[in-house]
Amino acid sequence: MKQLALGLGAAFFSSLLFAQAPAPERVVKGNQLISKSDPEATIKLPRAAKHLGADRWNLYDVADCELHVFVEADKNKNIKALYWVQFEGYLPSNTHAYDYSEDEPVTFAGQPFFQRASFGPTDRPTKAGSDLEHVRAIVQRAGYKMPAESMNVRLVHLLDETRRKELMFIYTEDLAPTGYTSGQLKEGDRTRPEWEAIRKEFAARAMERIKLSR
Repeated sequence: MKQLALGLGAAFFSSLLFAQAPAPERVVKGNQLISKSDPEATIKLPRAAKHLGADRWNLYDVADCELHVFVEADKNKNIKALYWVQFEGYLPSNTHAYDYSEDEPVTFAGQPFFQRASFGPTDRPTKAGSDLEHVRAIVQRAGYKMPAESMNVRLVHLLDETRRKELMFIYTEDLAPTGYTSGQLKEGDRTRPEWEAIRKEFAARAMERIKLSR
């Protein structure tokens, strides 16, 4: 009887967790991601981009977060490029607002976005429960491998003046083809001048490879 009670308790707990983690709403069709709301849009990636998976959960219990991961990789599943697409909005239980005032404002697909680029080792520690942790889990489950070092550009669009909902793209590439290591692009706490030229070309390439239409 005790074992039955424990089993029922475990089943109830599992069903509760499932109820708290609704399925992703957006639909994937090949290299396209279709969103019917927040925002209504179609995101088209290069034909070689493969969808590895999606996840949806309450991020730190303050925001509803849905992310999708696409990659371009070689036959040995070594990732050359990664596309991280995220739909996020704060829950009604709080009054938070997103702030990207430190990022560079840019226009992408005719819409205002905030842009930031960075580089470094891909095995850096990540915060438990973070969106990055979820991305890494999707990549690992699919059996793919990230490069030792990478560079990424983040593009964020705030859906309205309340700044409580966002669409985010993070495009990542292997750093090695640039001919530099992350150590060579650093000078103390600052980046070397060579990074600026790499960053501009890289950010432009990201916006060329991601097609966003309403």
